[in-house]
Amino acid sequence: MTKKNKRSGFINWSKSYSGQKFYTSILFLIIPVGLLVLFTFIPAANMIGYSFQERDQFGVNPEFVGLKNYKTIFTNPDYFITFKNSLYYLAGSFIQQALALLLASILCSKIRAKGLFKGILFFPYLMNGVAVSIIFQRFFLKGQKGLSPEGTLNSVLGLFGLDPVMWLDPARPWLANCCLVFVSVWRYIGFDIIMYIGAIQSINSDLYEASDLDGANPWQRFRYIVFPSIKPIISLQLILAVKGAISVFEIPYIITSGNYGTSTFVIKTIETAFKKKQVGLASAMAVVLLIIIIIVTLIQKYFFRENDDRPAKGKQRKGAKR
Repeated sequence: MTKKNKRSGFINWSKSYSGQKFYTSILFLIIPVGLLVLFTFIPAANMIGYSFQERDQFGVNPEFVGLKNYKTIFTNPDYFITFKNSLYYLAGSFIQQALALLLASILCSKIRAKGLFKGILFFPYLMNGVAVSIIFQRFFLKGQKGLSPEGTLNSVLGLFGLDPVMWLDPARPWLANCCLVFVSVWRYIGFDIIMYIGAIQSINSDLYEASDLDGANPWQRFRYIVFPSIKPIISLQLILAVKGAISVFEIPYIITSGNYGTSTFVIKTIETAFKKKQVGLASAMAVVLLIIIIIVTLIQKYFFRENDDRPAKGKQRKGAKR
């Protein structure tokens, strides 16, 4: 084929429907892809480069230090040990997913005023995170600074003759972290409920009718119909929950400012960058956090993929035996 024929063929293709569709798609993608590269990939690449340097927030006289920043993160207990507080949020995220799935299943059944209950449960997610944190700060403490047992919760307990509890006590960091996890669950469970409700309602009603004819109880219906049908949504929600547990920032930063043993890895990263002015070390911490989130996501995706492939592999083995 000559160059002239190739050129005429390309022109004819560009004038066809498929060619115009291709060019239209490219034109629509130029701006979002350009913004994604400009504000995400380029800053991420710069952050990775900064993680191998010793530099301040202005980048004056940066010095290449190799893996020194990463060595500091994993050898200095003041930095990496803050990940232990993420375990509280990780446990809370699994409790949150279980409660959301239970409530979604109940709200998808035939109960009265379920629309009202959906709105009530979803309302906390619509609230601003800063407002939620300030509300619960007054809930546990009286005043914005300092320890005080005279918060709203203790006032309610006093009405029943109970002694006040120091909820945010530095001597009991586990209790303070549990309080913050409760706030996080209350704040985000509405989103999970709505996601699960949408997934459950998308299941074919014929499956429910068949299960009723077979005499299946509610647990069997959930185990063999609901759970397998919404497994992709459960996988997505678990990935988001783990990511949120590892990178939690807003609630502990506003309520306790990372005090009382509630500091997280993200709070420590912010303090390192803007208070200690060690941008290189903070960039290395951000890279470590990114790697951990990617690893956890891949593990979860592999786990759910393996579960999906097992029945198919079993069928292949049975077919081979035949």
